[in-house]
Amino acid sequence: MKLTQLTAKPQLVKISIDDEETVAEYGEPIEFWIWDRYPMKKFMKLVNVGEENYEEIIDLVEDLVLDESGTRFLNSDNLLPTRVMSKVVGRVVETLGK
Repeated sequence: MKLTQLTAKPQLVKISIDDEETVAEYGEPIEFWIWDRYPMKKFMKLVNVGEENYEEIIDLVEDLVLDESGTRFLNSDNLLPTRVMSKVVGRVVETLGK
């Protein structure tokens, strides 16, 4: 197989936070989107951030979390509740780690 056969444009992937606690609090799962592939530079940056650098992890995840049209929506004016953001970070790291 040629390496060129493995290349493709990134596609949006829907991620759901559907644990019992979240559904009980919000009445339904919470959904967001991420790309199914990223430039290796960005991926390695996320992988190499230590757990103690939570602020840097948040900054990186805010760049990765998108709406259904592929638009970034988290910023200093649009914040998630802390509990939800923690779950979003976990799901992003879990999904990209596969």
